Amino acid sequence: MKLLIIFFSILCFLPVSAEDSTSASADSAYQTRKKFDYFFLEAIRSKENGEHSNAFNALRHALQIDSTSSVVWAELSDYYLYLQLDSMAVEALQKAVRLNPDNFNYKVSLADMNRERGNIPEAICLYEELVKENPDKAELHFHLSNLYLGSRQIDKAIGSLNNLENNMGMNEVISMQKYKLYLSVDEKENALKEIEKLSVKFPLEAKYQILIGDFYLEEKEPEKALAYYEKACVIDPENPIYVVSMSNYYEQKGDNEAAAGEIEKALKNSSLDIEIQIAILEKYIQNLLLNKRDVKSANALFETLMAQHSQEKELNLMYGQFLASQNKWEEARFQFQIVTESNPENINAWRQLLNVALRQDSIDEIIRVCEAALIRFPEVPEFYFYKSSALYQKKLFEEALLSIEDGVKYVPQKNRALLSTFYGQLGDLYNEIGEKQKAYETYDKALEYNENNILVLNNYAYLLSLDKTQLDKAESMSSKCLKFQPKNPNYIDTYAWILFQKGSYSLSKFYIESAITNGGGESSDMLDHYGDILFKTGNTDRAVQQWGKALEMKEKNGETDNAVLKRKIENRMCYETEQ
Repeated sequence: MKLLIIFFSILCFLPVSAEDSTSASADSAYQTRKKFDYFFLEAIRSKENGEHSNAFNALRHALQIDSTSSVVWAELSDYYLYLQLDSMAVEALQKAVRLNPDNFNYKVSLADMNRERGNIPEAICLYEELVKENPDKAELHFHLSNLYLGSRQIDKAIGSLNNLENNMGMNEVISMQKYKLYLSVDEKENALKEIEKLSVKFPLEAKYQILIGDFYLEEKEPEKALAYYEKACVIDPENPIYVVSMSNYYEQKGDNEAAAGEIEKALKNSSLDIEIQIAILEKYIQNLLLNKRDVKSANALFETLMAQHSQEKELNLMYGQFLASQNKWEEARFQFQIVTESNPENINAWRQLLNVALRQDSIDEIIRVCEAALIRFPEVPEFYFYKSSALYQKKLFEEALLSIEDGVKYVPQKNRALLSTFYGQLGDLYNEIGEKQKAYETYDKALEYNENNILVLNNYAYLLSLDKTQLDKAESMSSKCLKFQPKNPNYIDTYAWILFQKGSYSLSKFYIESAITNGGGESSDMLDHYGDILFKTGNTDRAVQQWGKALEMKEKNGETDNAVLKRKIENRMCYETEQ
């Protein structure tokens, strides 16, 4: 064996002929290519089989063999996106484009990626290149036009559509987009020309006559508007847009009765589909609300339509929403209840019913609605949350905790704000049942999901102040609340109480008085705090006065656990107490 090793070593130092060297080089390149192909094909196979971890690793191996492969960089970009490593995904796709600049798909993907992530200048540059290279692809012009629009380059946005129109010829979608763009920069004459061109090209389309009429109505020229509405009526007298436009015309003329009459006439027209009638009524209501007009007439119109179509529960839902917009909560609740009873799978109706209960602050109704909704929709987290909140208000803390613990399982991980809200409520409930350490942990978790969750910051800081622990952390969180809402009395009170616990009595007095000035005088707890702070700053008489106000308020509200507060008043002394 030793002789073989020596012999091999000698061979390594013998001169190699040019022919042998070329052959060896070619063989090495072939082996390298073969190895690359193996890993790349393995990556594609694994990807197709859903074995994404294997695919990702195989792509990385392939890249180590050949870092100039554009297709590997493009595939890796997809995986970086999947892993939410956006900057790496963009960088990988940029390399793919640099290595293969003629690949249309790579360049489009990179442009889209930049557009979706708000890298507008980069996206514009890429789309401009793509449009030059592919002038016949309409979607590229639209994307470029929208990017110009988003960056307030209206002239360029219109110019991009003009280029597309030059390549494609006149097109309805292009003209409508140009119409909207001209209106956005107050170029009304150019906007009108776009619609007029469409009305000439499509003479049997009533909508363009109506649009021209609407244009003149907006310009306070009702007689010109009427001429175009009449043209539309000849083409399509039952067009729902025409009906609403004529109603708007009569309103501008000051004839509200005729305006409502146009809508009523359409709603009584049995030849019109219910979907069209609902669309007419919806458009009419939107116009009333937008122009802040009296909506009473719409209630009668709803009743007209519902009398004809009593089985159409979408009408009940729509009417309920309209009643809710007028703060007619009990009438709205009745409409939503009809829908949930006849069509219990309509989740929107349950949400609307819950909204009414929340607006009416009806605790038992909130619980009832949430429990009924959860039978049909056990994976919808909002019903768990509001059920928990209602149980919390009834001081049924254990039940409230069970509800929020069940609900948090269904909150999507990507919805970090909602997760923060759920964990914040979990923290509050753990505190209520005396599990302080769990409360701290869940508050921390809530802030991991949303570091600016102001309710959690305040409640966590206040709990720490009561426990007289981590007061610097509490002060930092509380001061953050005040940056967001400097006049919120609850947040000012928390900050004052933290300063009190740290022994900064004079500064604490300044903040508690600010809390009282900003509305905290209606809170017995704040008045109690104010008394303690006054006592520590040497003003016993005023301290007793504030404690007396706090006690009176608590007794008026039916609170009975006032022993410590009574001792303070009787002995004119500040005692430790849980707030």
